Amino acid sequence: MPKAFDVDLSGHVAHLRMNRPEAFNSMNPDFWRELPELVNRISDDGSARVIVISAEGKHFSAGMDLAVFGQGGDGQEVAEVREGEPHDLGRERSRMRQNAKVFQESFNALERARMPVLAAVQGGCVGGGVDLVSACDVRYCTEDAFFCIQEINIGLTADVGTLQRLPRLIPDGLARELAYTGRRMPARQAHAIGLVNEVFPDADAMLTGVMEIAGEIAGKSPLAIWGSKEMLNYTRDHSVEDGLNYIATWQAGMFFGGDMAEAFAAKKEKREPRFSDLPKAPEMRGRS
Repeated sequence: MPKAFDVDLSGHVAHLRMNRPEAFNSMNPDFWRELPELVNRISDDGSARVIVISAEGKHFSAGMDLAVFGQGGDGQEVAEVREGEPHDLGRERSRMRQNAKVFQESFNALERARMPVLAAVQGGCVGGGVDLVSACDVRYCTEDAFFCIQEINIGLTADVGTLQRLPRLIPDGLARELAYTGRRMPARQAHAIGLVNEVFPDADAMLTGVMEIAGEIAGKSPLAIWGSKEMLNYTRDHSVEDGLNYIATWQAGMFFGGDMAEAFAAKKEKREPRFSDLPKAPEMRGRS
């Protein structure tokens, strides 16, 4: 049973809600373990067609919990040299690098998921919260939301994805300004520059709106949605020519027309289309 999230699956929409409002949904060791496990499980299972990530309370997330940095926290344990291993600076620093990669994988899972991930943000989205939403497909927020690359304010360089993903979502100069100053970017500016798709008056209205959008996505062919996400992510990191070559190869392997035939039949018969779920990933077979 997850500790850092409440999980609901309804109407092919998986809803992951951070549930530590008393701690401003700071990202404690449970969070870092559970997020990739939950997202990978949902993606591998294939019955959900959209993932929505939201949070309880006044703020979306205050970022990294101090317990991760503190003595005995998961991050510290990974970084320490284990008993019986040679103690030298190279090995010690290599563990710190491994530790950073573990945290990065938590958000990489959002990009690798076979279905879109929508973020619903209220209040503060700080530090690791920006890392998280930058890895999502689409972002929405409330009027009181703000975004802050907090790491620079505490003497750190952000290292879990913000500096790699944010400049691909907003103008490079603005991403640099936010990274260098650590100032707060309010909801209206986030909307104006395209970081968020829509600003809602409050959290209830936001969740209602986001769930409507998620339901609309869930009504489309999940195979075509998977292909669309795969192509958009690939094209972001490659040339147009490479992207065109990849979609041609993808279609040769994935497109057999069944979902298209169902879409046309549903339209002719004036009903909602009925698409099969994505196949379970092979590693899911045999799990209880």
